[in-house]
Amino acid sequence: MFTATLLTTPGKSHLERTLVEALRNAWGGGDAVWLAPAEAAEFSMPAAPDNQWDVWNDLQGSSVDLVVQPSAERRKKMLLADMDSTMIQQECIDELADEAGVGDYVKDITARAMNGELDFEGALIERVNLLKDLPETVIAQVLADRITLMPGGKQLVATMKANGGYAALVSGGFTAFTAHVATQLGFDENRANTLLVEDGKLTGDVARPILGREAKVQALEEISARIGITETDVMAVGDGANDLGMLGRAGSGVALHAKPSVAAECDIRINFGDLTALLYIQGYSKADFHT
Repeated sequence: MFTATLLTTPGKSHLERTLVEALRNAWGGGDAVWLAPAEAAEFSMPAAPDNQWDVWNDLQGSSVDLVVQPSAERRKKMLLADMDSTMIQQECIDELADEAGVGDYVKDITARAMNGELDFEGALIERVNLLKDLPETVIAQVLADRITLMPGGKQLVATMKANGGYAALVSGGFTAFTAHVATQLGFDENRANTLLVEDGKLTGDVARPILGREAKVQALEEISARIGITETDVMAVGDGANDLGMLGRAGSGVALHAKPSVAAECDIRINFGDLTALLYIQGYSKADFHT
């Protein structure tokens, strides 16, 4: 059996009942179950449709996301999440670069690196070097004034944990930010790169080894083994090229508002929903959400 889930942007768009019913009829699905009025619905069907991606493309024009996946084992036991542009709405290094007066230059490098056009490690070293001599206090200032949580993140982490899940934040960014965000959202652990500081100023370098694409895969392997689950039990979410390894290995790999080259390699693509979409595609209804 397979499950088709349709969802849209909470509070901004409207999922039409007629649209859901038309697709259910076309694909020979069972009765539609509304997970949230006007926001998310699902139905089961005996097989994955051949025209799934054609329909997906058409629905994108209506601001509707479509996810088709096997019905069995879709409720996961672990969340493995990227941070920048995933659990928060910004790229931390870009915000620090703004404070250093090199924001536009660094933002361009970040975008290219996240789209897979540049080597992640080399791009990180180049960008961090441009932060040299920034006072360490800028980190707290950026956290307070510039960083905002991605909508739905608190519900996602709290709901999965309330149902026995584990949550790990794994970022190619910096521990000074992941520690704060992990505490805000209730993650069980966090991993990231460490900005080096001397005499109260950033040195322009990060500790080695650098946490990149392979380190995220390693986190998936290590954490799942440690808590006694399989990789199939993991839902991973990210938006950049350095997330593709863990997205491909996890039982459910979710490209959230991802770069086009990243989304193209993932079967689960969320472009309009927020982080609560990751609950809907597991079969949780809005009434099941925790905060």
